[in-house]
Amino acid sequence: MKLFAIFLILVAFSACNQKTFDSKEALLKYLQDEDNGYIQKKTVNGVDFSLMYRPTDLIVSQMLKSKKLNEADSLRKVYKDYLYFNLSIAKGNQEILSALSSRNDFGRMVNRLAFGMEEKTHLYTNKNDTIQILDYIYPRMFGTTNTTSVMFVYPNIEMEDVQFLHFSVEDIGIGTGDIKFKIPIKKIRNQPKITF
Repeated sequence: MKLFAIFLILVAFSACNQKTFDSKEALLKYLQDEDNGYIQKKTVNGVDFSLMYRPTDLIVSQMLKSKKLNEADSLRKVYKDYLYFNLSIAKGNQEILSALSSRNDFGRMVNRLAFGMEEKTHLYTNKNDTIQILDYIYPRMFGTTNTTSVMFVYPNIEMEDVQFLHFSVEDIGIGTGDIKFKIPIKKIRNQPKITF
């Protein structure tokens, strides 16, 4: 009985740590605040990097645009099996492509972003177990935004004894060296939700 009471207290405590939002916009605002631990930013040699964990409900909200609201729970079941990270890169408050001076550099960078990022990025646990990338998406924005963004998709593996994930980006040809981010697993376990 004592063990059951402790279990209930732990469940109640973990539920209290999980935030719920009324809209996708409110969730995004929360995620973009560095103090909440879902986005990290670094600047190296004038190049700004940010990595944001995208909770399941943020992905579900994007899928619901073309589906009915009553499908939210079934979509959660599909998308909870994956981890989503959005990497943004900018230089001088512009897309990284806008900061390149030659056509050759521009062509190489477009090719790298569209076809070579799985070789340049790595996700691994604090136990040095590599999590293999499933997919990544690089939407060309043609100068309409001030950052280059790539979304990465990984399997949501069993992480019982894992405390942190490490996301690293090798230098993609812009003179920054390797960039590393440390993501606490508790942020993923207690990820915020949207009330659909």
